[in-house]
Amino acid sequence: MTRSFTLGLLAATALAGLAGFTGPAHAAFRAQCEPLKAQGIDISDGHNVVCKHLTAGDGFITMADQDRSNPAAEPTYIFGFSDVTPTDPTDFENSAQTVQAKGRLAASFPAPAIVVDEGDDLYLTLSNIGFAGRPDLFDPHTVHYHGFPNASNVFDGEPEASFGINVAQSLTYFYRFLEPGTYMYHCHQEAAEHMQMGMLGITYVRPKQNKLADQSFPNGFQHKTGNTYVYNDGDGETVYDVEVPLQIAGFDPSFHKASVDVQPPPFAFMEDAYPLLNGRGYPETANPAPLSTTGPLDGAEHVSQPMSALVQATQGQKVLLRISSLDVQRFYTLGSQIPMKIVGKGARIFRGGGKAEGVKLAHLTNSVTVGGGESVDVIIDTQDVPPGRYFLYTTNLNYLSNGDQDFGGLMTEFVIAPASGAV
Repeated sequence: MTRSFTLGLLAATALAGLAGFTGPAHAAFRAQCEPLKAQGIDISDGHNVVCKHLTAGDGFITMADQDRSNPAAEPTYIFGFSDVTPTDPTDFENSAQTVQAKGRLAASFPAPAIVVDEGDDLYLTLSNIGFAGRPDLFDPHTVHYHGFPNASNVFDGEPEASFGINVAQSLTYFYRFLEPGTYMYHCHQEAAEHMQMGMLGITYVRPKQNKLADQSFPNGFQHKTGNTYVYNDGDGETVYDVEVPLQIAGFDPSFHKASVDVQPPPFAFMEDAYPLLNGRGYPETANPAPLSTTGPLDGAEHVSQPMSALVQATQGQKVLLRISSLDVQRFYTLGSQIPMKIVGKGARIFRGGGKAEGVKLAHLTNSVTVGGGESVDVIIDTQDVPPGRYFLYTTNLNYLSNGDQDFGGLMTEFVIAPASGAV
C-alpha cells in the first residue's frame, strides 16, 4: 500500500468525524443569494443578479503522460474549486446541507469559469469544505479577482486587507461588473502554494454592446442584433463569432506529491514539468470532451479537467481567444500558424489609455507572450484561411512536453471546417 493511499484511508476516517460541521444544526455553508431569490426578495437594484456557489477543497487530475485506463496509475493531487451552484434555487437550503458531499474530492483544474455580462451583480459564495486528502491541514481560502477593481477590500480576497474563509465556513462575495474584459481568479491565501496546487480559474465579462439593437456605428459598421464583441469598441473592431478561453498554467509533480505525502512543499526547487493549457497537455488539449479522473481516496470518478482547449470554427468566422496565465513560475509564448490580431490586454481594449476613443494599437502577430497574472485577447479571422487543421503551440520548444515525455505540453489544435456550400 502506497504512502498516499494509506493517508487516504486516514483521511476518510477523519472526514467522517468532521461530518457534523455540515449538519442542519450548524450555520456552516450558508449562501445569501439563492434563498433570497427563492423568497421573492428583490436584490437586483436594477441589475441582473447572478448567483454562484463554489467549494474550496481538493481532488485529483490526470496528466497527459499518465494512463487513464490503468487503475493502478497514481493521479496528481490538487487543491481546487468546485461548482456546487444548485440548478433549482428553491432547493438551495437542502443543497447547503450537502455542500460537502457534493464538493468532496470534486476540485477541477482549472477552476470553474465565471462568465458574466457588464452590469451584472454576482453573489459568489465560497464554502471551505477542507481537504479530504489532508485532514491535518486547516487552510483558509479566498477568491481574488486578479486586476479587478473592487468597491470594498472585504471582497478582494487578499488576506492582508480582507480575510480568509476557515474550514466549515462560507462567505458570499459581491461584485458589480462595470468593466468588460478577460480576468482571472485564484486563492490568495498562501497564494504561491495554493496556485501551484491548482486554485485558479478564468473570469470574463462580456460588454453591454452585445445587447444593442440593429444600428449603424459612426464609422459605418453595421451592427446586427446578436453580434458579440470583446469590448465596447464603438466601431465593430472587436466583433467575433466563436469564443475560446485558453488558460495557461504549469504543475510541478514533486510539489504535488509532497503535498499528498505530507512533506514540506519544495518552494526553492519548484519546476513546472507540466506546461498546461486549460489544465491539459497535448494531445489531451485537443480532446473536445470533459476529462475525468478516478480518485484513489474514494474510488469515484470525478470530472477533473472540464475545459477542452480545442479551437473549432467554420471558414469565414472570427475566433476570439481569451488567453490568460496564472503560472507562478514562467513566462510562456503562444504561437499560431495563423496571424492573430491583438485587441485587448489586461482586461482593457488595446487602444490608448485602454479606452475606446484612444489611439488604436491593435495589430497582427503570430505570437503573444504572457506571464503570471496577464491576459491577452486576440481575434483570428479565418476568412482567407483554407480549411484544415492548424496548431497553437508554445514557441518555447522545451515546454512542448508532458513531464519526461516529449511531443506534448503547451499545444492544441485549431480546426477550420469548410463553409456551408463550399466545394
